[in-house]
Amino acid sequence: QVQLVESGGGWVQAGDSLRLSCAASERTFSTYVMGWFRQTPGKEREFVAAITWSDGGTYYADSVKGRFTISRDNAKNTVYLQMNSLKPEDTAVYYCGVQTRNRVSYYYTRRYGYDYWGQGTQVTVSS
Repeated sequence: QVQLVESGGGWVQAGDSLRLSCAASERTFSTYVMGWFRQTPGKEREFVAAITWSDGGTYYADSVKGRFTISRDNAKNTVYLQMNSLKPEDTAVYYCGVQTRNRVSYYYTRRYGYDYWGQGTQVTVSS
């Protein structure tokens, strides 16, 4: 069974940085896209960033463009999210997901396009 393990969350002040990591426990599946989403209580899980595994193409939500950077290490089957200039509104549980089937880019930013999810890591940004 595929397991995604996130790490790197924590409590920081506005303007600080954090780097999240998400490692896949197995390599028995094909990775096409890995992405980061976030969720706050009572709200839908929202797209943050995604990266295509073959060529490293990146996609970002408008709210994080210029502040967050997604990257990957193919050899380690790991995706990272570097978060700079954090704001209180970035406070959420961050989840990583993986697409194990080849889908068109429309699905990269949609929660239902992902086949497996990690358990989430809390990021709290205080003002």
